[in-house]
Amino acid sequence: MSIQDIQCPVYDLDNNVAFIGMYQTMTTTAAITVQRKDFPSNSFYVVVVVKTEDEACGGPLRFYPLLPDELLDAGNRSKTLDVIVSPAINSEVYVMGMLFCLGIFLSFYLLTFLVACVESKRMNRKREGLLNADASPAETGKASVSPYEYGSFADNGSTLSSEAVTDSLASTDGNYGCMDRSLESVARSRQESLSSVEEDDYDTLVDIDSDKNIVRTKKFLCVSDLSRKDKRILSKKYQIYFWNIVTIAVFYALPVIQLVITYQTVVNVTGNQDICYYNFLCAHPLGALSSFNNILSNLGYVLLGLLFLLIILQRDILHKRALERNDSTALECGIPKHFGLYYAMGTALMMEGLLSACYHVCPNYTNFQFDTSFMYMIAGLCMLKLYQKRHPDINASAYSAYACLAAVIFFSVLGVVFGKGNTVFWIVFSVIHILATMLLSTQLYYMGRWRLNSGILRRMLYVIYTDCIQQCSGPMYIDRMVLLVMGNLVNWSLAAYGLIKRPNDFASYLLAIAICNLLLYFTFYIIMKLRSGERIQCLALVCVLFTAVVWGFALFFFLQGLSTWQKTPAESREHNRECILLSFFDDHDIWHFLSSIAMFGSFLVLLTMDDDLDTVQRDKIYVF
Repeated sequence: MSIQDIQCPVYDLDNNVAFIGMYQTMTTTAAITVQRKDFPSNSFYVVVVVKTEDEACGGPLRFYPLLPDELLDAGNRSKTLDVIVSPAINSEVYVMGMLFCLGIFLSFYLLTFLVACVESKRMNRKREGLLNADASPAETGKASVSPYEYGSFADNGSTLSSEAVTDSLASTDGNYGCMDRSLESVARSRQESLSSVEEDDYDTLVDIDSDKNIVRTKKFLCVSDLSRKDKRILSKKYQIYFWNIVTIAVFYALPVIQLVITYQTVVNVTGNQDICYYNFLCAHPLGALSSFNNILSNLGYVLLGLLFLLIILQRDILHKRALERNDSTALECGIPKHFGLYYAMGTALMMEGLLSACYHVCPNYTNFQFDTSFMYMIAGLCMLKLYQKRHPDINASAYSAYACLAAVIFFSVLGVVFGKGNTVFWIVFSVIHILATMLLSTQLYYMGRWRLNSGILRRMLYVIYTDCIQQCSGPMYIDRMVLLVMGNLVNWSLAAYGLIKRPNDFASYLLAIAICNLLLYFTFYIIMKLRSGERIQCLALVCVLFTAVVWGFALFFFLQGLSTWQKTPAESREHNRECILLSFFDDHDIWHFLSSIAMFGSFLVLLTMDDDLDTVQRDKIYVF
C-alpha cells in the first residue's frame, strides 16, 4: 500500500511503487497516518499493488519451474480490500495526552512530599518523648557511670582503651533508640581497621576475634560480623557504582541517540514504513517522530528515577548529620547505611526511560538491546543491594559487578545476531550459564573464603569424601544451602528450556533469567527476615502490596503483543490495535506507565524494608 502525492506518472507497478511517497507491505490490515505537511496540495493517491510473491509478506518462496496450474494462479493474483480514510486526532488530544502523562507522575512527587511531612512529624514527636524520658542522674537518684566502672568490666574479660571508653561515653549523648548497646559491640566497632588483617598463627583471643577468615566461618553470623571495615572506605567503594553507571550511561546513550535519529531520518526520506515495527493503528506522529505517544509514555521512568534519587539524597543527608553528631543509633544500630547502590539504581531507572524512548523511535530487532540493557543493570543492582544489606564488607566491587553485567549484554547482542536456530550458540551459552551459577553459588556459600586455582578439584573431592562419604554430615549453613539449591534448580531449568526451545527473542529470555533470580532472592530475603523475628513496618508493607498489584497489571498489558519484530513487517501489523486510553495511548504505553511505577515501588521496598531495624543493635541482626 502506497500513499503518493497527486502527480503524474502514478507509480503503480510492483517494481516502482516504492519510488515515491510512503509505503508498507500488508497481509490483512495496515494503517498509515498522513500528515498535511507532507502533501501541500491537500490531496493524495492511495495505490494498492498485489505482490507477485508471498515471500514479501512472510509467506513461502515458491520453487521454480512452476506447474501449469500454479502458473495460472501466479498470474491471476487478486485481493479484495476496503480502504477507509478517517480524520486523525487533533492538537487537543496531544495536549491532553501530555498533561495526563505529567499529571500521573507529578502526583507521586506530591504524595512523597506528604508522606515525608507526616514521617518527619512522627519522628519529632518520638524524639521529644525520648528526650523527656531521658532524665538526669540527679533526678533519677542514680549515680553517674564512671570510667572506673567500665574498667571493672574490662577486668572480667574485655579490653578497652581509655580512648574507647571516652568515645563510648560520649556516644551515649543523643542515643535515643539503641538502648541495648553492649561493651562488646563498642570494642568491635573500634577494631574496624583490623578487618584486613591476615594472620596464619593465632596466639590470643583478640587475633581470632579480629581475623575475617575466622569470623565469617561462624555458624551463625550477625551484621556486626560483616560490617567491620571502615565506614568511610566502604562509602567511597559504593559511590563508585554511581559514578561508573553515569559514565556508562553517557558513552552508551550518545551513539544510541545518533543511531535512532538516523533510523528516523531514513524512514522519513525513503517513506519505507517496513523499517520500524510500530503499532500503526495507534501511532501518532509529531514533527519528525513517527510514533510520539510511544516515546512520551517513557517519561515516567525518568521522572520517577529522579524522584527516587531525591529521596535517597534526603536520607543520605540525614544520615550524615547523625554521624556528625556521633549519634550512636546511626553508628552502631540497624543495617549499615551505604547509598551508592541506591544512587546507581535511580540513575539506571532514568536511563531505562531514555533508552526505551530511543528504541521506540524506530523499534526493530537490531536495536532491541537498547530497551533491555539497563533492565539487566537494574536487576543486577537490585540483587547486589539485597546482598549488601546483610553483607556490607564482602559485597562485589563496582568494577567486577559492571564487568559481569557487560558480559551479560555481550551475550544479549550475540543472541540477537546469532542465536536464532543456532545449536552451537545455545549449547555454549547453556554451559556458561550453568558454570557461572555454580561458581556464584560457591562464592555465596563460603562468603568469599575460597580460591579458584589449580587445587580446586582436589579440595572439592576432599570435601565430598569427608562430608558425604566418610561421615555424611549435613551442610553447616542450612539456610544458605536451601537458597542456593533452589537457585541452581531454577537456573538449570531455564538453561534446559533455552537449549530445547531456543526462543527467537533471546534478549527477553536473558531478561527473564535475571528477573527470576531477583524474585527468588527477594522472596528468600522476606521469608528469612520474618523467620528471624523481624517485622515489616506499615510503610514497607504498603509498598510491597502496591508494587505487587501494579506489577500484575503491568505484565497483563505487556503480554498483549501489539507488534513483533520476530515476524515480517506485514505479519507484525496483524497484531496492531486501536488506542485504548484518551485516543492517544495503546496497551504498550500503559505497560510503560505501570512498569515505571512498579519499578519505583520495588526500589522503595528495598529502601524501607529494613527500617524496623534502625534501633536494633547490629550484633542482634542476623545474616542470611
